[in-house]
Amino acid sequence: MAEKKINRRKAVKNMSIGIGAISIAGSVIAGCKDNNTKVATSHTETTLKGNINHSACRWCYQNIPLQEFAQKGKEIGLKGIDLLKPDEWKIVQDVGIECSLATDTFASITHGFNDPKNHKSLQTQYQELISKASHAGIKQVIVFSGNRNGISDESGWEQCATGLDVLVKHAEKNKVTLIMELLNSKVDHKDYQCDNTPWGVALVDKIGSPNFKLLYDIYHMQIMEGDIIATIKKYNEYITHYHTGGVPGRNEINNNQELNYPAIMKAILATDFNGYVAQEFIPTYNDTLSALKEGITICDV
Repeated sequence: MAEKKINRRKAVKNMSIGIGAISIAGSVIAGCKDNNTKVATSHTETTLKGNINHSACRWCYQNIPLQEFAQKGKEIGLKGIDLLKPDEWKIVQDVGIECSLATDTFASITHGFNDPKNHKSLQTQYQELISKASHAGIKQVIVFSGNRNGISDESGWEQCATGLDVLVKHAEKNKVTLIMELLNSKVDHKDYQCDNTPWGVALVDKIGSPNFKLLYDIYHMQIMEGDIIATIKKYNEYITHYHTGGVPGRNEINNNQELNYPAIMKAILATDFNGYVAQEFIPTYNDTLSALKEGITICDV
């Protein structure tokens, strides 16, 4: 894959339109000891420690048909795939992995719950999505604050809480968790309101439901505020999902970027976290699945 910058907003929109580890030669071994998970590629068997529930964001691998991506992803250790729409859920479930985070074509990063003009349409569409997700056994649905467009932090909290109230209650009844993603407003998502952890935490406190939490995107929050491990330790009770990405550039999470992902993963595990860690970097390797496998290996602590 040639190196080029991919805008997530554009990629998600395009999707809606058409929208180390130990390696040895051999076959898959079904059982394992010490909570290790055995997975395999076509040529090798890889042992994962089993402490991290690995996922990946679909939009980063659009060049691979979904069924093929799910199958090959499962072979290298994926338990879930993020940001799948309803017509995609069964495809991955039939392969034996989960949709770890659901979305749909109407979900908008820029036009979210901080603007009351969006509430009616979002409530109608999200109620249906939550019901569908619950019926399909999917436990998490993503939501967004929307761009500021001059809206103050205080008004943003109020409007998000008001707009999300009926949906959070619906999610509680359906045993689904709504999660709002923290995104940077410096590089990728100019003017996005939920762009720092304290703002998101204040919204979680205001809503006051166990079925509303945060998606802590490590890449985005390194750009906005840094202090990743200390923030995770302080606010872990508010976080139910993580995304990765190399800083700067949002590419592979190896030694060519500034974050120490093994240390970050160990800090996450120390909080007794049992949710998903999803790779959300843009691969620069010609073999994008090799890049994904490397990311899984780095995070498998």
